[in-house]
Amino acid sequence: MIIYNVTINIHESVHDQWMQWMQEKHINDVLATGKFTAARMVKVLVEEEMGGVTYSIQYTTDSKETLERYYQEDAPRLREEGLQLFGDKMLAFRTELELISDH
Repeated sequence: MIIYNVTINIHESVHDQWMQWMQEKHINDVLATGKFTAARMVKVLVEEEMGGVTYSIQYTTDSKETLERYYQEDAPRLREEGLQLFGDKMLAFRTELELISDH
Protein backbone atom coordinates (compact mmCIF):
# COMPACT_ATOMS: atom_id res chain seq x y z
CA MET A 1 0.00 0.00 0.00
CA ILE A 2 1.19 3.50 -0.89
CA ILE A 3 0.27 6.65 1.02
CA TYR A 4 0.37 9.90 -0.91
CA ASN A 5 0.89 12.55 1.76
CA VAL A 6 0.25 16.22 1.01
CA THR A 7 1.35 18.62 3.75
CA ILE A 8 -0.14 22.08 3.46
CA ASN A 9 0.48 25.26 5.43
CA ILE A 10 -2.44 27.65 5.03
CA HIS A 11 -2.47 31.34 5.99
CA GLU A 12 -4.94 32.29 8.72
CA SER A 13 -6.63 34.87 6.46
CA VAL A 14 -8.02 32.13 4.17
CA HIS A 15 -8.07 29.23 6.61
CA ASP A 16 -11.84 28.83 6.95
CA GLN A 17 -12.47 29.15 3.20
CA TRP A 18 -9.67 26.65 2.48
CA MET A 19 -10.95 24.18 5.11
CA GLN A 20 -14.43 24.24 3.60
CA TRP A 21 -13.03 23.76 0.08
CA MET A 22 -10.82 20.87 1.21
CA GLN A 23 -13.51 19.00 3.12
CA GLU A 24 -16.42 19.63 0.77
CA LYS A 25 -14.74 19.63 -2.64
CA HIS A 26 -11.03 18.94 -3.11
CA ILE A 27 -10.63 15.69 -1.16
CA ASN A 28 -13.80 14.37 -2.82
CA ASP A 29 -12.44 15.37 -6.24
CA VAL A 30 -9.19 13.49 -5.59
CA LEU A 31 -11.10 10.40 -4.42
CA ALA A 32 -13.38 10.67 -7.48
CA THR A 33 -10.39 9.97 -9.74
CA GLY A 34 -10.80 6.35 -8.65
CA LYS A 35 -7.09 6.06 -7.89
CA PHE A 36 -7.35 6.23 -4.10
CA THR A 37 -9.31 4.06 -1.68
CA ALA A 38 -9.35 6.41 1.32
CA ALA A 39 -8.28 9.81 2.57
CA ARG A 40 -7.41 11.11 6.01
CA MET A 41 -6.93 14.75 7.03
CA VAL A 42 -4.93 15.52 10.17
CA LYS A 43 -3.72 18.72 11.79
CA VAL A 44 0.01 19.10 12.42
CA LEU A 45 0.43 20.19 16.03
CA VAL A 46 3.92 21.67 15.65
CA GLU A 47 3.78 25.45 15.26
CA GLU A 48 5.56 26.80 12.20
CA GLU A 49 7.83 29.83 12.48
CA MET A 50 6.22 31.24 9.34
CA GLY A 51 2.79 31.13 10.98
CA GLY A 52 -0.31 29.67 9.46
CA VAL A 53 -1.84 26.31 10.24
CA THR A 54 -0.44 23.07 8.85
CA TYR A 55 -2.38 19.98 7.81
CA SER A 56 -1.50 16.62 6.33
CA ILE A 57 -3.86 14.93 3.90
CA GLN A 58 -3.05 11.25 3.37
CA TYR A 59 -4.49 9.43 0.38
CA THR A 60 -4.20 5.63 0.22
CA THR A 61 -3.63 3.81 -3.07
CA ASP A 62 -2.74 0.28 -4.11
CA SER A 63 0.56 0.88 -5.93
CA LYS A 64 3.22 3.30 -7.10
CA GLU A 65 1.94 2.73 -10.65
CA THR A 66 -1.53 3.96 -9.72
CA LEU A 67 0.00 7.00 -8.04
CA GLU A 68 2.03 7.72 -11.18
CA ARG A 69 -1.18 7.57 -13.23
CA TYR A 70 -2.72 10.09 -10.83
CA TYR A 71 0.27 12.42 -11.36
CA GLN A 72 -0.08 12.17 -15.13
CA GLU A 73 -3.85 12.17 -15.54
CA ASP A 74 -5.29 14.20 -12.64
CA ALA A 75 -2.79 16.07 -10.47
CA PRO A 76 -2.13 19.11 -12.70
CA ARG A 77 -5.84 19.98 -12.95
CA LEU A 78 -6.52 19.41 -9.24
CA ARG A 79 -3.46 21.34 -8.08
CA GLU A 80 -4.29 24.27 -10.35
CA GLU A 81 -7.64 24.86 -8.66
CA GLY A 82 -5.96 25.29 -5.27
CA LEU A 83 -3.40 27.67 -6.75
CA GLN A 84 -6.14 29.74 -8.38
CA LEU A 85 -8.16 29.97 -5.17
CA PHE A 86 -5.40 30.45 -2.59
CA GLY A 87 -2.19 31.36 -4.45
CA ASP A 88 0.67 32.31 -2.15
CA LYS A 89 -1.51 31.87 0.97
CA MET A 90 -1.00 28.10 0.63
CA LEU A 91 2.30 26.24 0.69
CA ALA A 92 2.24 22.51 -0.12
CA PHE A 93 4.75 19.72 -0.33
CA ARG A 94 4.21 16.09 -1.14
CA THR A 95 5.67 12.84 0.16
CA GLU A 96 5.22 9.27 -1.03
CA LEU A 97 5.14 6.65 1.72
CA GLU A 98 5.07 2.87 1.53
CA LEU A 99 3.28 1.00 4.31
CA ILE A 100 5.54 -1.66 5.78
CA SER A 101 3.28 -3.01 8.52
CA ASP A 102 0.30 -2.24 10.73
CA HIS A 103 0.42 -3.14 14.42
